[in-house]
Order: sequence, then C-alpha cells, then structure tokens
Amino acid sequence: MRPHSERSNLTHAPRLDKSTDLKTKSRPASSAAWSYAWPQQFLLFALFFTGLMLLHAPLLRLPYFWDEAGYYIPAARDLFLTGALIPQSTLSNAHPPLVMAWLALAWRIFGYSTLVTRTAMLALSAFSLLGLFRLSRIAANLPVACATTALVALYPVYFTQSSLAEVDLAAAGLTFWALAAYIADHPWKCAVWFSLAALAKETAILAPLALFGWDLLAHVIRRHANERWKQILPPEDRRTHSFYLLLPVVPLAVWYAYHYAKTGFLLGNPEFFRYNVATTLNPLRIPLALGMRLWQLLGYLGLYLLTLSGLLAMLRPPQKQNGDSRPRISFSMQAAFLSVILAYLAFMSAVGGAVLARYLLAVVPLVILAWVSTLWRRVRYWGLIVGAVAITFVAGLFINPPYGFSLEDNLAYRDYIVMHAEASRFLAMRYPGARILTAWPASDELTRPWLGYVNANDSHHFRVLRIEDFAASQIDIAAAARGQFDVALVFSTKYQPPHPLLGNWDEWQRIKEKFFGYHRDLPPEDVAQRLVGAVVYHKELNGQWIAVIDVH
Repeated sequence: MRPHSERSNLTHAPRLDKSTDLKTKSRPASSAAWSYAWPQQFLLFALFFTGLMLLHAPLLRLPYFWDEAGYYIPAARDLFLTGALIPQSTLSNAHPPLVMAWLALAWRIFGYSTLVTRTAMLALSAFSLLGLFRLSRIAANLPVACATTALVALYPVYFTQSSLAEVDLAAAGLTFWALAAYIADHPWKCAVWFSLAALAKETAILAPLALFGWDLLAHVIRRHANERWKQILPPEDRRTHSFYLLLPVVPLAVWYAYHYAKTGFLLGNPEFFRYNVATTLNPLRIPLALGMRLWQLLGYLGLYLLTLSGLLAMLRPPQKQNGDSRPRISFSMQAAFLSVILAYLAFMSAVGGAVLARYLLAVVPLVILAWVSTLWRRVRYWGLIVGAVAITFVAGLFINPPYGFSLEDNLAYRDYIVMHAEASRFLAMRYPGARILTAWPASDELTRPWLGYVNANDSHHFRVLRIEDFAASQIDIAAAARGQFDVALVFSTKYQPPHPLLGNWDEWQRIKEKFFGYHRDLPPEDVAQRLVGAVVYHKELNGQWIAVIDVH
C-alpha cells in the first residue's frame, strides 16, 4: 500500500508582590486554579462537547477521508475485530494505539458507524479544549482563558481535526493537560498526562524532553545568572524535578519494543520510514521546511492577523488595573512554553514527508495563548481584536487561501468526500463489475465498503488497478497498460488555487517537486486524450474536481 500522507512574548500571571519570588508566590493561585471541583470541570466539558457537536452536526456522517481511510480507521477496525494492537489490514506505521483503542471501545459500546467515530473524536476534542482552558487559566486569567479556548476551537486546523479520526489533536490535548500539571507543580500528574500523550502519538514525547532539556540548562545557567535573569528559570523549590519528565519515555519504549518484537520494524514499515525520515534529513530541505513551519505557527489560515495584532500591541504600554499595570504570564512559564515550541519546530522541520499543519497542533494553541494574553495586557479594546480574529478563522474554514494547502485544514475536505461519494455511486450504477484505474485513496474507497463510499456488493465486484497519481508520467504508464482497465476514476489530489502566490516562479515549483513530493495532476480532458477515452462524468467544487473516463 502506498504510505499515507504522514509521509503541522507570553504575558500575564496573577499580580504579586514585587519583592517576592514570582513562581513561589503564584503557587497558591495555581493550586487553586488546578483544584476546580470536578462537577465544574464536567460542566465545562459538557459545554465544550455540546458546542462542538452542534457546529459539526453536518459533518458527523461523512465517510472517512484520506489518512483516516488509509491508516487510522483500518488500524482501529483491526483492533475492534481481532484485538490486535498492530494493524493487519494495512502496513503498520508504528503509531501507538491509544486513540485507535478509544475508537474500538466506542464501537464496542455503540456500534460501528461514522457517527460514533466522529462523536468519539469530538469527545476527545472537548477534553482537549478543557485541558487548554485549565492551562490558560493557570498561566493567565479567566478572560484570557475563555478567549484562547474559543479561538483555538475555531482555528480551521483544530476545527476540522476535531471530528476526523486522526491522532494529532488527541496528543495535543493530553499535552495541554500535562503542561497545566507542570506549571501547577504536580509532578505525577504531569508524568501521567505526558505518558498518555506519547501513547496517542509518539511525537508528543517532544514536550517532556524539551522541558527536561530546559531544566538541565537552567541548572547550569543558574550558577552564573543575576536576579533578573533568574526570573526566566524554573523556580528552585519546584517539586516537578527533571526525573519525572523522563518517565513518559518508558511506556513509549515499551510500545516500540512490542512493535519490534511483532513486526521486526522499530519505527514503522520500511517505506513509511523512508518517506518520513530517511528522505527528509536533507540539509537543503530542513531550512525550507522550517520556513513553512514558521508560517504554520504564526500566519497560516488567519493566524497572521493575530500575530500582527500581538506585535503591534507590544509597542504599547501595559493597561492599568487597580492602579497597577496588568501583569504578564511569568517569565519562567514563557520559557517553558518556548522550549516546547522550539522543540516541535526543530523536529517537525527535519522529519515528516508531508509538512502537515496538524503536526503543530500541540504548540499553535500556546502561540494563540501568548498573543491573546499580550492583547489583554496592552490593548484597551482587546476583545474586539479577538472577535476579528475569530471571524477570520471562521472565514478560513470556508474560503480557500491563495496558496496550496492540505485539504484537511479546512472544510475543503468535505468537498472532497462529497465528490468522491457521488462518483463512487455513479460507478456502481453505470459500471458494475468494471476494472477501474485510479489512485490512492480512491482505490481503498472503492474496495472497502466500511469506509462509507460504496456498499458491500459493489466493492466486491470492483477490480482496481492503482497508480501513484495523475501526473503526466503516471498517466503515460497507465496508457501503456490500457487493456487492463475499462474505466478511469481521476481526481485532483492537491488543491490548486486559481491564481496561486509564486505560481509563476519556476524555481519554487522545482524545489517543491524535489523536496516535498509536489506534482501537477493532468486535467480530465488531457487524461482522456492520453488514455484514448471519453469523459462520461465530471464534477468540480471549490477548486477540486473528479471525473470518470470510459476507455472501452
């Protein structure tokens, strides 16, 4: 099987006596924030879950999309049917099984359906928002926590990932809970949450390792730092010592040992490792990927407005509150968050064949928290700016940007699913039992009825010949084997904006082709001409297209 696309100035803390160590004095406030009564926490969770369910109501019965169909749903279904932690119906990519186990449990209780799947994922999203709210409340205050949580919930990448059966959002949410425990100085809770995050997705181990490295560096710096610089260092009297931050490595190591014992591969199947690691460790590719990661962190799909507003706000003096300047998040918390952000930026720029925005879901909310806190501290009508950013995020869900992006990052993924479901029904009615030429993931959509595109009888009769994509080179290969298929199902595998930024810069196109797997799909008419066939079905929707070509 073709590997799936995993082939992505903090301010404000409670006002304290200036003569007292910041972190030491803030611990009672942090502890109070941490020790909310569980009924209150449950009510907040219920509020978040209800809101997410209402906003996602039109999406809850959609068939599975891209990486859902290619890996996560098959892996969860294997666990559901056989109890196998390592998938059998698809090649294992060595992802830890926590989220797949959660889906299997939901199916065991409520039955297998896309509605159950997406509801279960929305429950994880609501729990993640609750963790972010707690983290923001401890680090800042109630207004900042409310605004941050609302913006993150509306941020297009978070919104779409909330109901998709993938693992990045769950890992991010558990990381929020762990960071809240870290800054509230609850060592064992911190270790448990980080362990669960790593078992949701292996890259979540970056956060505790980053904090561990920062703690060690701070220990060295402290010997030579003056009092001013000591404000950015972790307090000396913390109970969350570096040792606890290494504990999450243990369950992750146990999982990899188990995976190696069962498959003979440590980090997934060889093709997955080649695509996501071996071919990405290129000294020319890494800085290019870093630039893309910085854009995803600070500018992507409306984040630019929040970043620009925050930078301009830093030119203003703090607002007054009860005669004093509004306080900031403590410098030690800022440094802790920054260490996690830098770790993600560095690692995700070096590893990952596809530079997907969802891989940064654990740190983008930290940046949003930073800017919201800055606006609260320095701008009188900060709520108006937050409202404008929220409107920009909502617009980003429906309006595609003037540059290429992953379809899963806004509601373009819905357009893809709708078109593919309609084309699949057309094939079932017009060409039952046909031999079909297509590319992944349509090859799975036509042959696996439990993905939601075709029924069991139709998928049983379809015979699929798969090519990599619909670039000219692949179509020419298919044309040479024209007698082996009757129909071609062709579709746009990448979004092409009508007037792309840098679209006429040939050097940038070559860079994308060399380092990021970029290609141009031939339009349906050109494919039909090369295959000596006729287009019998064609649909376009918001910059995407799909077509059926009869090559009899």
